[in-house]
Amino acid sequence: MRLSKLAGSLLAAAVLLAPCAYAQNPSDFYKGKTVELYIGYSVGGGYDIYARLLAKHMGKHIPGNPNVVPKNMEGAGSLRLANWLYNVAPKDGTAFGIIGRGTGFDPLLGRGRGAQFDATKYNWIGSANDEVSVCVAWHSTGIRRFEELMTKELTVGGTGAAADTDQFPRIMNAMLGTKMKIVTGYPGGNDVGLAMERGEVNGRCGWSWSSVKATHQKWLDEKKINVLIQLALEKHPDLPDVPLITDLATTDEQRAIFKLIFARQVMGRPFLAPPGLPRERVAALRKGFLDTMKDKDFLADAEKAQLEITPVAGEDIQRLVSETHETPPEIAKKAGDLLK
Repeated sequence: MRLSKLAGSLLAAAVLLAPCAYAQNPSDFYKGKTVELYIGYSVGGGYDIYARLLAKHMGKHIPGNPNVVPKNMEGAGSLRLANWLYNVAPKDGTAFGIIGRGTGFDPLLGRGRGAQFDATKYNWIGSANDEVSVCVAWHSTGIRRFEELMTKELTVGGTGAAADTDQFPRIMNAMLGTKMKIVTGYPGGNDVGLAMERGEVNGRCGWSWSSVKATHQKWLDEKKINVLIQLALEKHPDLPDVPLITDLATTDEQRAIFKLIFARQVMGRPFLAPPGLPRERVAALRKGFLDTMKDKDFLADAEKAQLEITPVAGEDIQRLVSETHETPPEIAKKAGDLLK
């Protein structure tokens, strides 16, 4: 009798637990659902273009084939979105986003005011490319070479204190003596481009080379902008004659600081999900992301849009973020002080 009751209890428990276990299957969880892909910048810039292209194709590579819908949540160089993903977004795998490649490093650099996250605890999904950024000057400035920035002022547009557009010129001013004046607060890169055309600013720094080609190839063809320097750990093959920032370092300390600042370029267009997601859904999103990067229709659309696709796996980004956060405190502090 007792055995019969025990068996009945176990059977009842199994029936009750079955839906929970069943719900953990990514295919069953995502079937019929909508996944929201948030973009930390305004419409029309490089981050927006990459994210919308991913949203168009990724659903068929996630188990259960959910509908992936892009949404913009610009503000403070994507810091607003970074905070929202960490603290507010649903932690079930139905929301992820793309933020500035440097946003997650701000607290490490002592620029954490307003940052409400620990970057090592996000679930990094992947990056569509590793990146080389550039500084450009509008043709009417007459500035054609990087060396001229030591004696001539260049007013550059920025999208927020956490963004490359603000941090990269600031670090060069402090370490190399360039004379760039930053006008910040634009919602996104497309807005900075419009400001250049209107004459509000006459340059842009920390601009992804892939984005330059994708959104303003005509400016290159018509020589409306001059590319002054590359900001990365390695040169881009398109720009063999444009100087690389790390080659300008003259001390070990400068080299260490440049490495810390520009390591973010490896994760050129980083997609991330909130902390606390079920592991199997993180794995499903990461695999879905990499499978999308190999999808022939996605690649055809990327080629039409002139987007570089050199994907970086989510696990590799997770490792990079963790390793970077182990930078010696004195180097991180010095780099952070130079950004102030």
